[in-house]
Amino acid sequence: MTGEFNLRRRRFMGVAALTVAAAHFGVGRAALAKSTSEARIPATTPGTNTSFAAIKQIDAGVLNIGYAEAGASDAPVVILLHGWPYDIHTYVDVAPLLAKAGYRVVVPYLRGYGTTRFLSPDTPRNGQQAAIAADIVALMDALGIEKAVIAGCDWGARTANIIAALWPERCKALVSVSGYLIGNRETNKKPLPPKAELAWWYQFYFATERGRAGYEQYRKDFAKLIWQLASPKWNFDDATFDRSAAALDNPDHVDITVNNYRWRISLADGESKYDGLENRLAELPVIDVPTITLEGDANGAPHPEPAAYAKKCSGKYEHRLISGGIGHNLPQEAPQAFAQAVVDVDRL
Repeated sequence: MTGEFNLRRRRFMGVAALTVAAAHFGVGRAALAKSTSEARIPATTPGTNTSFAAIKQIDAGVLNIGYAEAGASDAPVVILLHGWPYDIHTYVDVAPLLAKAGYRVVVPYLRGYGTTRFLSPDTPRNGQQAAIAADIVALMDALGIEKAVIAGCDWGARTANIIAALWPERCKALVSVSGYLIGNRETNKKPLPPKAELAWWYQFYFATERGRAGYEQYRKDFAKLIWQLASPKWNFDDATFDRSAAALDNPDHVDITVNNYRWRISLADGESKYDGLENRLAELPVIDVPTITLEGDANGAPHPEPAAYAKKCSGKYEHRLISGGIGHNLPQEAPQAFAQAVVDVDRL
């Protein structure tokens, strides 16, 4: 696995050399984005946009990945990663803001969501953290993206953290809701105080076959409950929820979700090809790319306190508390603040 990524990096060195040469002879999109990033993101009402222009598909690694895209194809790239149980509509208002600011915005469905599918029926439906991160690096390779600002929340924030930590040459800068979320399974074996364990009730539910069956049968009811608990002050309407809930109809969604949470507490094994990456992640590596972490003032989901992870970011770093009753799905609830963080981290 590591050798495969090394080969890809060498290939991208040639692409980078051509890019530098082109920039030497003329003003490109990168220069334009740098200048436009000085502007403030305009005020935006959440829910202004309800859809993306189109969903594209591309083979990348073990997947055929569905993704939305906005902005000019030759602009600097921002990759936006959603979480569970959400989907790409987390960024339906963020993407056009960043496109207007001079970026190419790529918003993929993670494995087990939307139109993303496995290329082979024999590939394990594995939700471990390294596998999801490797998917996004493979997507970057498939799209010819050498480097990008990577931003995310929930599973997407963890994935962005991992890419920034293990492939910093591919991550120009990082925006992460709830900060540093890289997991360590040995640490996860240790019991938490009862109140903290209660917040992870769904993880214990998924540890049982009854929980798997229940999620299969009631996945949309389950997802709506999580939305309500995680964002108690977000008054989303049925149409907003239904647009995202459709992505949970993916045939691999239940398997990926259950495996993700069982793997975290060592009730499911990962794939051996990711062992090298997981061993590095178990050391909780420091992130040294420019980073802005965000937290909503009404996040009802389990999340670490900013003081607990500030030292995990060794480069240029800012933390921002977004007020106004903002919950766990911060980019969809506060798109202007999230987009501004992306623009700002690009110039840290």
